Amino acid sequence: MDAIISATQWASESAGERPPTLLDIRWQLGGPPGRPEYEAGHIPGAVYVDLDTELAGPAGRRGRHPLPDTGEFGAAMRRAGVCADRPVVVYDGGQGWAAARAWWLLRWAGHRDVRVLDGGLAAWTARGGELASGAAKPVTEGDFTPSPGALPLLDADGAAALARRGVLLDARAGERYRGEVEPIDPVAGHIPGAVSAPTTENVTADGHFRPPGELAGRFAALGAVPGAEVGVYCGSGVSGAHEVLALAVAGVPAALYAGSWSEWSADPQRPVATGAQPG
Repeated sequence: MDAIISATQWASESAGERPPTLLDIRWQLGGPPGRPEYEAGHIPGAVYVDLDTELAGPAGRRGRHPLPDTGEFGAAMRRAGVCADRPVVVYDGGQGWAAARAWWLLRWAGHRDVRVLDGGLAAWTARGGELASGAAKPVTEGDFTPSPGALPLLDADGAAALARRGVLLDARAGERYRGEVEPIDPVAGHIPGAVSAPTTENVTADGHFRPPGELAGRFAALGAVPGAEVGVYCGSGVSGAHEVLALAVAGVPAALYAGSWSEWSADPQRPVATGAQPG
């Protein structure tokens, strides 16, 4: 099943008798709240979902964006109109990270048909797509009930073990992986054995995913090939979900360490590697 959908394909499907449920997940790390941007202009029919409060639990020892409580997540998705038997399309402002977080959570929670709008809102407007403004109109409550476990999930111990026996990709910027800078978390560096694979290299300058063959070649050079045991982490489980999505486009299943570096670095007992090599 496809993991992404083009703006042209969305235009076609949205005109059908029963279009997919559309979710707007605009969010930026340290940036302005997404809801005002949504109200200023969104794809018609989209319902806004807040990443910090509906797609993550409270920040703490499990990281800056730990997985949300399953019951609360299900309630949020039902409020947004998500149904178990109806496809879902998610988008954000163009970076793709927030949309990928929603895609991963819904897929992990058992929804079988979720796709990310490739290129996000910018791709929609670039093809002349109209925008609606104002608060969301009331939607019929959905019936989706999470059943976690449909996608593989790692905890800290699992990530450490995978880095030794398989391929653990670090989706953060290279300078954070190398330990040269750390603007957010308490310790700089990476999980020993992890391989640097910045998620920004999965997309083109306009925010679209690179072609599947190109992505497959990129990941193969890092050891992530079909049949290998592959995991991904990032700073707090957001851009890492985008890398898992890119791997899915390339045909490589991968697990997500949701706590990621924000959880790992909060534990002084966890080892830390620095430099360009996995260590």
